[in-house]
Amino acid sequence: MATLVLPTGRTFPLEIAESAGARRRGLLGRDGVTGALLLSPANSVHTVRMRFAVDVAHLDRELRVLSVRTMRPWRIGRPRLRARHVLEAEAGAMAGWGVRRGMRVEVRTHEPGGPDEE
Repeated sequence: MATLVLPTGRTFPLEIAESAGARRRGLLGRDGVTGALLLSPANSVHTVRMRFAVDVAHLDRELRVLSVRTMRPWRIGRPRLRARHVLEAEAGAMAGWGVRRGMRVEVRTHEPGGPDEE
């Protein structure tokens, strides 16, 4: 697990899908997500066989938001050329968090056995 940190200082739980299998699986088979899921590397997503709509933010290599949109189930998104990562959350979450184009987000990873674990 990791933490998504917004410029406002707000934080949210974050899962990171770095392996090909984890990126392919994404949010499939789930009924929702707590916080967000970061697909890395990735420049596009689809919602085929998804059970719920998602907010999708394309991020560049510096984690700057290139675009934010909501995708209903059974849609295929077009690749974003400058995107290196895709952030997914339940539909409406990113608007509520204030995520918008041009903002830079931060990802804090938690090391096993570190101060965040007991």
